Amino acid sequence: MPTAISNDTDNNPSGNDSGKSRYAAPALDKGLDILELLSRSEQMLTLNQISRQLGRSVNEIFRMVVTLEQRGYLIADNDQYRLSLKLFELAHHHQPIRSLVNTALPHMRELANRSMQSTHLTLYEAGRVIVVAQVDSPERWAFGLKVGALVSLTDTASGHVLLSFRDEAERGRMLAAHVKMDGEPDIDHAQLLRQLEETRQRGFSRMDSRQIRGVVNLSYPVLGANERMLAALNVPYIERIDKKVNPSLDEVQEIVREISIRLSRLMGSSLGDQA
Repeated sequence: MPTAISNDTDNNPSGNDSGKSRYAAPALDKGLDILELLSRSEQMLTLNQISRQLGRSVNEIFRMVVTLEQRGYLIADNDQYRLSLKLFELAHHHQPIRSLVNTALPHMRELANRSMQSTHLTLYEAGRVIVVAQVDSPERWAFGLKVGALVSLTDTASGHVLLSFRDEAERGRMLAAHVKMDGEPDIDHAQLLRQLEETRQRGFSRMDSRQIRGVVNLSYPVLGANERMLAALNVPYIERIDKKVNPSLDEVQEIVREISIRLSRLMGSSLGDQA
């Protein structure tokens, strides 16, 4: 069988065959640096801004940015760039996520129909929370988050649930990677840890939205085998004030709890009614 031959002179000028430099791929590194930078940015960036923040010249990154745009990973608008949803779409085709979403959707539809509220499923993703499935309320109007939307890890009910049901080391890594979202206030770390402990003790999060007045966010964990945290099942509850009587906040909370336990069992958890 032919053996792959590698020219190490560009990547390892010292001739030292040990270490990661032997197999370095500088062009790939540049592309990944660009994607990671834009994933952390709250605004679109120009080529000059990208080059400055990466410490590289415009000439170094120009062809890579053009290629990423042509391949659909970046969207350009007035010489500014942002990430497309292509990375999310690739992740969505990853079997564990696809399995979770396919399992959850029929039960989320039931939840929406019984509660008369919209519902969404979220995962932790690189310092933020991402919506991977969503079902609208059957009402004439609905309040919900779009699939692919990114929300804050530290000031949302879903973020609190995703943080609370982890061990201390994993929670620490998640918080260290936290990416601040547009409009997100500074956090009091000690207060946040107290809130996370309260969420863990209760088994869910119920809190007024810190982004939209009049919305109460309900969030319950979806666990998998070995009680590993998989996702958060959420309802942004809005109350009708006319003569039509819909399920109350407490009634909707019980429905979310029931569905989250059912989903957890389907995903391999032994979670019982005591959750």
